[in-house]
Amino acid sequence: QVQLVESGGGLVQAGGSLRLSCAASGIMFGVVTMGWYRQAPGKQRELVAAITSGGTTNYADSVKGRFTIARDNAKRTASLQMNSLKPEDTAVYSCNARHGVRVYWGQGTQVTVSS
Repeated sequence: QVQLVESGGGLVQAGGSLRLSCAASGIMFGVVTMGWYRQAPGKQRELVAAITSGGTTNYADSVKGRFTIARDNAKRTASLQMNSLKPEDTAVYSCNARHGVRVYWGQGTQVTVSS
């Protein structure tokens, strides 16, 4: 059974930092693309950042230069370092693993940035 478990969310003031982590089990971690998505109230879920099995990354324009996605294949984890947080970054952040047509999701973690 595939499980993705996020941790690291919370409340932070604008300008602050948070680091999210996603621990994966039941999956061939080394071959999947890992991604972080977010969904704010009343808005559609959007891709924040993704990293392929080869380490290629891509970011939403709104987070470029502030967020960094990384993966540790040995530990089967993916992380999202979020710096210079803004109130508009407030959302539920979810971890995603994708390999071909197979897609798996974590339960999500709340990130709230106060102004």
